[in-house]
Amino acid sequence: MKNVRIIPAKPIENKKLRAAAYCRVSTSGPEQLRSLNIQIKTYTKMIKSHPNWIFAGVFHDIESGLRRSGRKGLDKLLKKAANGKVDYIIAKSISRVSRDTLEVLKIIRFLRERGINMHFENEKLDSIEADKEFEITLRGMLAQDESRNISENIQWGIQRKFEKGEIYSKYKNFMGYTCVDGEIVIVPEQAEVVRKIFDLYLQGLSLGQIKVYLESQGIKTVTGNEIWDTKTIQRMLTNEKYKGDTMLQKTFTEDFMTGKRSKNIGQRNRYYVKDSHPAIVSAEVFDKVQEEMAKRSRLVSKEDGTAEISGSKYNGKYLLGNLLMCGDCGASYRRRTERGKVVWRCAARVEKGKDACPYSPTLDEEWVQDTLGVAICQNGIYDESKIREEVDKIQVFGDYILIFRKDGSQDKRLFQNG
Repeated sequence: MKNVRIIPAKPIENKKLRAAAYCRVSTSGPEQLRSLNIQIKTYTKMIKSHPNWIFAGVFHDIESGLRRSGRKGLDKLLKKAANGKVDYIIAKSISRVSRDTLEVLKIIRFLRERGINMHFENEKLDSIEADKEFEITLRGMLAQDESRNISENIQWGIQRKFEKGEIYSKYKNFMGYTCVDGEIVIVPEQAEVVRKIFDLYLQGLSLGQIKVYLESQGIKTVTGNEIWDTKTIQRMLTNEKYKGDTMLQKTFTEDFMTGKRSKNIGQRNRYYVKDSHPAIVSAEVFDKVQEEMAKRSRLVSKEDGTAEISGSKYNGKYLLGNLLMCGDCGASYRRRTERGKVVWRCAARVEKGKDACPYSPTLDEEWVQDTLGVAICQNGIYDESKIREEVDKIQVFGDYILIFRKDGSQDKRLFQNG
């Protein structure tokens, strides 16, 4: 007969649990913050007064329950759990932890692997119990669907406001404007900066040159930064709000779960509200800037009536680079130095060779300036400011140039190839 010795089981120690709690509210509104403060105080008192618990902290977030990013409080709690410093966690409900069903499952499984229980008060469920996972999943799905309904209702409400022309009037860090009692009002000193930017652009300065000017004058951005971004300047120059109008629904939320916003390029209705607030620049100035931008982008008309960008960039250094255009292929002209002589040549021919544009001539810069001086300027002397003021574009053909004035007239000038 085998000799069997029974080793008695060790009684479970009645050790105290390191208990923590997690709270979350969606926004930082007064009511939500008051609720959060009450939850923190309540859980702190509950844990500290329990005879078998050791207080391990109350963690909180002011974030959407749909997204994991930005949940610093939850991150700290889970990190503490991973380090073996928490045994038990209390949460008011499943939706307070997350409204994303998949995220809820990841969290409770992460905790269960470490023997940590999360108790959901409203549902009276414990995550440590594997047979409760289905019920937790179901409740999580209901919370997620509730969020979808809330999101759709909010979007519906916003849409109705757009249709009525009601604009958002709580702008923050918007150069030139502020909000007073729900109304958009002009900030005079900032408005002067805006007008200067529009004026500099119409004078022919590039975005980079405007940036340099603003920084050299010690003019700060609306957030107080001494360094300007050319993209910010470009957005200002194309923002219809500066002429007193508002385009509504420029962007939209693509997915309520991720909160990802996309540029509205026709996927949703847009609503244009004229004279929605005081203008900083006139409609005429604003429209001139848009025309100048289109011109600088080198839009080339095609036979089917559409347009495409030629690929040649605006030249902020040389005025002629923004005026000279190949009459054959539509590309802009590029400044070059060849055998000690400054000339202008078709960009398409320079980049792709003679086969791309076989008929474009090379222009001598001195000849172009002398010709423009005679055709446009007083006393026949080339004056760049006068050229910028008078000339819209110059098309270059095989043996002549065609000068298009801004008043609609044209001037043909013959030349000899350089």
